[in-house]
Amino acid sequence: MHKQKSKFDQKWKVIRDQSLEWFDLLAEHDLKKVDKAEDKLDKFVTMLQVKYGYTRQQATDEINRRWMAFYMARRIAG
Repeated sequence: MHKQKSKFDQKWKVIRDQSLEWFDLLAEHDLKKVDKAEDKLDKFVTMLQVKYGYTRQQATDEINRRWMAFYMARRIAG
């Protein structure tokens, strides 16, 4: 989990930029809470659970799915 957290933290700025597009129930004030969190992944996953009713696993899977689609699209375009 620690390795995933640091990877998430490294990518947070990019994920943050995409989050309002990916998750229409999130607002800027939600993302500011994640900005301040010590464990950004945990805070973001919890926020998705609250907003969308996901389980922790569903929220994590959804983040990973959207990140991979974004990453692959950038690789293809780039």
